[in-house]
Amino acid sequence: MTPSAYSVHPTPVGDALIVMSDEGLVALQLIDGAPGDRLAELSVALGAVPDRDATAIGPVAAELDEYFAGRRRAFDVAIDWRLTRGFVREALQVVCRIPYGETASYGEVALGAGHPNAHRAVGSACARTPISLIVPVHRVVRSDGTIGEYGGHPGVKRYLLDLEAAAGE
Repeated sequence: MTPSAYSVHPTPVGDALIVMSDEGLVALQLIDGAPGDRLAELSVALGAVPDRDATAIGPVAAELDEYFAGRRRAFDVAIDWRLTRGFVREALQVVCRIPYGETASYGEVALGAGHPNAHRAVGSACARTPISLIVPVHRVVRSDGTIGEYGGHPGVKRYLLDLEAAAGE
């Protein structure tokens, strides 16, 4: 297990708990309030408590700031996929290929992951992703084009989709 570090970074859609390892970004989760509960859950999953270190998340924080300012369309940070396995990882890696400003349906993601009937499993993978924003699960929509949920915060999903649409104009 490689050492990990975390910090919290403010974004226009809420504070982001960012956890890094030597391999890359392990987790990026929007949080309400203090990171205690989320950090405890991640510590169990990682098998260690990350150290608080704002400098370790600097590159990710900078890329997030550029994204929200409309100056970044793709993230360069390496992703450490250790908290995902099997179909969840496959589906999330397909999600990473959805172009900026575009959307794909849960069914399209399932097809891209080689499991054309697994659209509900794609929904579960998106809901359980340890890495939001940089793994753009906000770009996955229902087959009828409606946006659906986003961790219980459809307003955040709408904001992200609108941000990308406006930057693409």
